[in-house]
Amino acid sequence: MNGSPTSTRSGLALAGFIVITFCAPALSAFIGMPGPWYEALQKPTWNPPAWVFGPAWTLLYTLMAVAAWLVWKRVGFGKPLTLYFMQLVLNAAWTPIFFGAHQLGAALIVIVAMWVAILLTLLSFRRVNATAGWLFVPYLAWVSFATCLNFTLWRLNAA
Repeated sequence: MNGSPTSTRSGLALAGFIVITFCAPALSAFIGMPGPWYEALQKPTWNPPAWVFGPAWTLLYTLMAVAAWLVWKRVGFGKPLTLYFMQLVLNAAWTPIFFGAHQLGAALIVIVAMWVAILLTLLSFRRVNATAGWLFVPYLAWVSFATCLNFTLWRLNAA
């Protein structure tokens, strides 16, 4: 026998969390991605090169999914995962607002709300599983940086 029903269920749940988590960027990618508009923006000297974003987000989405799975294994669905899905919705909303609608100010509001939701999720996850909380720290750090970048782009490119 290849595995117990419990380990099979757990593996399927992990796969499900990965798929659901990666749906956020996949869905928003169809609506708006960097292009000529973004290239034309005035940017700060500390703006990362474009190639950094793909690997960074791939790692972050993977860590997020594993963290959610660890919480699910411990307590199932409840407040911690409700917070997780809330921040994921905000995450998915940011790209089309920023890159699709070119609304830097509105995107800033969304990313600040997302930052708060990520912090609440991290704290909620940490109460359930310390590792899950730690897995969210790089995500919070990256979104902190992204919030500063969004703010700076908004200020540099105000009409």
